[in-house]
Amino acid sequence: MRDLFLLAGELQSFCQERGWRFCFIGGIALQRWGEPRLTGDVDLTILTGFGEEAGYVEELCREFGGRIPDVAEFALRNRVLLLQSGHGIPIDISLGALPFEERVIERATVYRFLDDVRLNTCSAEDLVVLKAFADRSRDWADIEGVLLRTGCQLAWETVETELEPLCEAKEAPHILPRLRALRGVR
Repeated sequence: MRDLFLLAGELQSFCQERGWRFCFIGGIALQRWGEPRLTGDVDLTILTGFGEEAGYVEELCREFGGRIPDVAEFALRNRVLLLQSGHGIPIDISLGALPFEERVIERATVYRFLDDVRLNTCSAEDLVVLKAFADRSRDWADIEGVLLRTGCQLAWETVETELEPLCEAKEAPHILPRLRALRGVR
C-alpha cells in the first residue's frame, strides 16, 4: 500500500503545481472511510470542465504512460484517462465536469495516510454515492464497510440528494432502495 500512497502523493503534487482541482476516490478514499482492502490502483477525479480536457490529458500523458493504445483519444471519448506509473501501477483519472463532480471536489478534505503523505480524498458521503452509482457487488461490500467504520454517521440527506438524480440518469431505480435497506431505513 505504501507504493500506492506514494504514487498518489506524486499525482497530488503534479495537480497542485498546476492549480488543478481534484480529489482521490475509489480504493484510496476507501482506506480512509471504509474497511481497508487491498487495492491495486489509484483513482482520482480532476475537474477539467467541458471543452478543456485535451490540455489536461496531454500534460498527464507526458508525465505518466498510457495503459492502452490511443489512450488520449479514449480519454476524450470516455472521460477517463487510463495511465500507469513508471512501476506499472494503474492510474484511473476521471475527467470531471458535472456539477456533482465539482461538489465532490469541494467537499474533499486532506487525510494523513503516512507520516509524509497527506491526500485530498472525497468525503465518506461522496464515496457512498460513487460506490452505489457504480452498483457492482464489490462496491456494495465497500459501502457496508463505510457504514461499519462510520457507524452510519453520514449526512444521509446529502447522499440521497446527490444519488437520486444520478440514478434517474442511469435509469437504475433499484439503487436508492437498496442503499436504504442496507442502512436499515425504508
